[in-house]
Amino acid sequence: MVITANPFIDATRIHHLSNRRPTRGRYVLYLMQQSQRTRFNHALEYAVQRANDESLPLLTVTGLMEGYPEATWRHYHFMMEGLCDVQKNLKVRDIGFSILPGVPAEVALGLSDDAALIVCDRGYLRHQRSWRLKIAASSPCPVVEVESDAVVPVECASAKREYAARTIRPKIERLLDRYLVGLAPTPVKVPFPPALLPKGAIDPSKGVPDHFNVDRSVAPVSRFKGGEDEAQEKLAHFVSEILPRYASLRNKPEENAISEISPYLHFGQLSPLDAALAASHGGASCPEDVAVFLEELIVRRELAINYAWFEPDYDTFEAAAPAWAQETLAARGMQKDLYTKEELTACKTNDPYWNAAMAEMVHTGFMHNYMRMYWGKKILEWSHDAKEAFETALYLNNRYFLDGRDPNSYAGVGWTFGLHDRAWPQQPGFGKVRSMKASGLKRKCNIEGYVKRVEELVNKQPPVARPQ
Repeated sequence: MVITANPFIDATRIHHLSNRRPTRGRYVLYLMQQSQRTRFNHALEYAVQRANDESLPLLTVTGLMEGYPEATWRHYHFMMEGLCDVQKNLKVRDIGFSILPGVPAEVALGLSDDAALIVCDRGYLRHQRSWRLKIAASSPCPVVEVESDAVVPVECASAKREYAARTIRPKIERLLDRYLVGLAPTPVKVPFPPALLPKGAIDPSKGVPDHFNVDRSVAPVSRFKGGEDEAQEKLAHFVSEILPRYASLRNKPEENAISEISPYLHFGQLSPLDAALAASHGGASCPEDVAVFLEELIVRRELAINYAWFEPDYDTFEAAAPAWAQETLAARGMQKDLYTKEELTACKTNDPYWNAAMAEMVHTGFMHNYMRMYWGKKILEWSHDAKEAFETALYLNNRYFLDGRDPNSYAGVGWTFGLHDRAWPQQPGFGKVRSMKASGLKRKCNIEGYVKRVEELVNKQPPVARPQ
């Protein structure tokens, strides 16, 4: 495969959300919400190109809202760290940037009278889609959405909800040569005049404003620092140091031979296309490892995006669990060990391996991929009923993980209950849903080594102080 980079954007990434006639404006406006980065951002580069066409400057804005769905201080803090990079990198390119308080749609509409065009990046969750539709319905100028957070645009990969990796894989693979193309930045023709910057902007270097109504009971973590610059360092380390052993060690949690880029993908601080090209370039000597990584990064991740996009009720047990799973789980009978949400959060179960996984989540905002599967299966085993288990797992996932509240969150939790999987032989406590047991962990990996590694990680996590 010959990999190139150019400033051209495939037309299938571009969606015209309104048929308004072009208007005269003082700038082109880019609402940066899903794709919070300046590298490999098709929405940003499209906005630059359109601004150049109109001989106008480009203003990029981010709406910082109170009460973002399920977000805690941990999430806000990581995002604000990332927006510091965005601010710095856009300034170098002579692009205006402001973080304004408010719901993203309302922030964009508040600036729309002076805009010749509004460009949005594409988000896949219900609230993100509703914001873009609201902008399109109310803006006096044209609104264009550009998709940049999937390698293959979600509606190009498939026109319907797919039911397994095996059904979407061939559809994605036949399009990879078309979409695995690097994106070069477009030079800005008209620098943004500082006098046009909106009033009341928030300084990201000062963190989340103290007066903001944010759930501060979940603190930031020091294991991960937000931002596209940090994401590039993580990616480079993975490609050079970990990728050559990824295929053989990725399911051994004691080794931690994984990329750790999911928080950056979730916040849009890293492009999946960027990661795919970096692995393809840097992994020439280990093609098997590259193939396994791209399966996770592209096929599995974009199967989750497909689920969130085409399933309106993606966050419900009824949508996630297939009929065979719901039927056999309902008939499984009373469980022996039951734990409350509070006991789970406190890591107070009779399973030291699960407790370690939960501690990694609560204290570092992350969990090894293999342990995530075991973590979810045990919550199912320890709950009164499957629906309660689903809701508990999703609540904890979205509350503590830096990469929570993501299409991968809904698909990942759903997998615990049979989503994107097949029926297995009946097992006590699991019906026909795939089970996982502690004995399997002991057989497949050095699980005691994982417990020790988590203890060391937790001890290294000093509390993150609020900016003064």
